[in-house]
Amino acid sequence: VQLQASGGGLVQAGGSLRLSCAASGRIFSSNTVGWFRQTPGKEREFVVSIAWSDTRTAYADSAKGRFTISREKARNTVFLQMNSLRPEDTAVYYCTVQFGSPASVMRLTSASGSWGQGTQVTVSS
Repeated sequence: VQLQASGGGLVQAGGSLRLSCAASGRIFSSNTVGWFRQTPGKEREFVVSIAWSDTRTAYADSAKGRFTISREKARNTVFLQMNSLRPEDTAVYYCTVQFGSPASVMRLTSASGSWGQGTQVTVSS
């Protein structure tokens, strides 16, 4: 499956952005779609994930209460609504499709699976 991430941009602290991850190709019921982020010189960081087949989700502590993941199966698209953005949220955000549960994607350490090209989110103070 190929993934296209979009929706990034420059926003002031406290603002909002909505990222989209559009998939071309089939996403299976055993898949989970996740968002990760990375800044230069740092490890990739898990943000949030959602099961394709049901409503299970997993959130990083940094995302709880501010970010919301959702999916629209008919459009093969996953959305990440980010509110109350902080400068420390600045990163390139990547979406990925993996086999397994949202909790297992949270623990993902490899670069296996399908990954989008990333979308830059910049939050100014």
